[in-house]
Amino acid sequence: MNRSSRKSRQPRIAIVGAGPGGLCMAIQLKRAGFSDFVLLEKGDGVGGTWAHNRYPGCACDIPSLLYAFSFEPNLGWSRPYAPQSEILAYMERCAKKYDVLSHCRFQSGVDAATWQEETSCWSLVLDSGETLEADILFSAVGMFNEPVWPEIDGIDTFAGVSFHSANWNWEHDLAGRDVAVIGSAASAVQFVPQIVKEANRVTLFQRTANWVMPKEDEPHTREILDNLQANPESAAVMRNLIYEGVDAGMTFSNPEAVAELEASVIASMEVIEDPVVREKLRPQHPFGCKRPLLSNDYFAAFNRPNLELVTEGIRDITRDSVRTVDGGEYSVDTVVFATGFATTKYASAIDLRGRDGLGIEEAWSDGAHAYLGILTSGFPNLFMLYGPNTNNGSILEMIEGQVEYTLGQIERLVENDLSWIDVRPEVMDRYNEGVQEAIRGVKAWQANCNGYYRSPSGRVVTQWPYSMSEYRARTSTADADAFQSAPRRS
Repeated sequence: MNRSSRKSRQPRIAIVGAGPGGLCMAIQLKRAGFSDFVLLEKGDGVGGTWAHNRYPGCACDIPSLLYAFSFEPNLGWSRPYAPQSEILAYMERCAKKYDVLSHCRFQSGVDAATWQEETSCWSLVLDSGETLEADILFSAVGMFNEPVWPEIDGIDTFAGVSFHSANWNWEHDLAGRDVAVIGSAASAVQFVPQIVKEANRVTLFQRTANWVMPKEDEPHTREILDNLQANPESAAVMRNLIYEGVDAGMTFSNPEAVAELEASVIASMEVIEDPVVREKLRPQHPFGCKRPLLSNDYFAAFNRPNLELVTEGIRDITRDSVRTVDGGEYSVDTVVFATGFATTKYASAIDLRGRDGLGIEEAWSDGAHAYLGILTSGFPNLFMLYGPNTNNGSILEMIEGQVEYTLGQIERLVENDLSWIDVRPEVMDRYNEGVQEAIRGVKAWQANCNGYYRSPSGRVVTQWPYSMSEYRARTSTADADAFQSAPRRS
């Protein structure tokens, strides 16, 4: 990034969230010469979802050569799809190398932020009650910020140990336990094959069968790792090939490629010995309607005698059991909720109030939306990272486009001595109408399969309906006319 390392004006900048988005923003702010910023993180370290989610088997579902910042490639991943511990260690190394930690305030969640028109700044209230001000505010809370708990009768009466997979209870030894797992999507697919090895019995309550693809994930040999380290150019070529493959398949527009992926899943299911169980695990929705998953050991785990699949709906939870609508009752002493996150909230996880006291939830009454997934009209100097309709491909690649774009806007604000910028509502609306039209053209996303993509209104607010390359092209385009602005007060 060819930007000056010295700035005549240092706006006060607050970044909420120290996950990949917040880290990338902080690193590039420093590289661009901005030093007056604070990174506010509710947890006790950097890493975001990779720090909070520590369940057994947690791993990346994007090839790891593509799951690293382009300016800080990692050629030491132990396998093609890196486990959580390695990704977290990578994020921590980046924070240390680029001196981000000196800007971090951990255990400092942000409860509210309000735009102050008189002073053209954001007033933040931390969960401790402390207040602070910032000229520019970044929401880097992302999608996977707030765990979802299911609405099940009796859930609070359970006398055993229960927890959400996003907050794994490592103090509770599962050895010899009778465990109920409620939910069968991304996290369950990864941790069920692990916990079934130690628990006495695991009962998996499945609402919807998922497409679970096999993956090429043999651990890297010493020879491979040495070759990657010695030949970074070869690693770059491999990364580009992975990028092209992911880029081309983001909207499931190639029927031959989709058919091959479906066939690979059906073939991998043949490992399941019980034909009844195999049929219950066969997806009934189109490939791509929900997030496709990856695992080499999920289907095989159902051959173990201590793993039972239950597809009847749950009626209630008692002190020591889970009961289903068909009259079944399953005695358990541990319940793990693998029920995902409130993925459609984004920045509204914070009580954000923009111009004239407008709340972000009110502005998003029809579902979260933003220009480029970054800016919402009526909220000056607020930038979102991993915001609405930016989820697809490698999120690190998408985040880098967002960071590059927002840095350009900050520099324009400083160089033109502006007090604030705010995207024009008609520009935002026109952009989002185009995004929604493109989403309607992605056939796989139109089927009703209870995915996390839609807001309560039915609007798809998570997915990016083009390629990563298209997103980078759009965030690289000069668009000063898209904004309203005002000169800084003397």
